[in-house]
Amino acid sequence: MSDGADQPTEFDPDPERVAALREIADEIRGESSERKQLANILYRTSDLYDEDEDTSPEEIVRNVKFILEVTERGGLGR
Repeated sequence: MSDGADQPTEFDPDPERVAALREIADEIRGESSERKQLANILYRTSDLYDEDEDTSPEEIVRNVKFILEVTERGGLGR
């Protein structure tokens, strides 16, 4: 088992990873709510590696749960 010494402990800025995740999100985005949800999750995940964003994995998980709950309820207006 690796001691993790050569692994980053934080989500270091990585513009290439941001671009790749957002490109994939753009490619899968479609008309269905499931495709939109998945694209939104990928965009939020890409924020971890964007030096202009301030987020954490915990915030992303909370955001994803909120997205899924809203969808389950049928939207924000209900």
